Amino acid sequence: MKYYKISEFIYFSIFCISFYQTFSIWNIDRERAYIFLLFGIISLGMFFFRRHYRKKFSNRKKND
Repeated sequence: MKYYKISEFIYFSIFCISFYQTFSIWNIDRERAYIFLLFGIISLGMFFFRRHYRKKFSNRKKND
């Protein structure tokens, strides 16, 4: 169960790094900034997806 929590924080850190890169290069290279923005949105979605299923599995484990 600990590995699922670590993977959540990895996705969240990718989100933070991607959005930092997006805002730091926004005026310099818009195409590259959009790529980082896309990666940030996907990683944030994966963070919430993994978190939802981790909580769902832990609640199922507690009820058994």
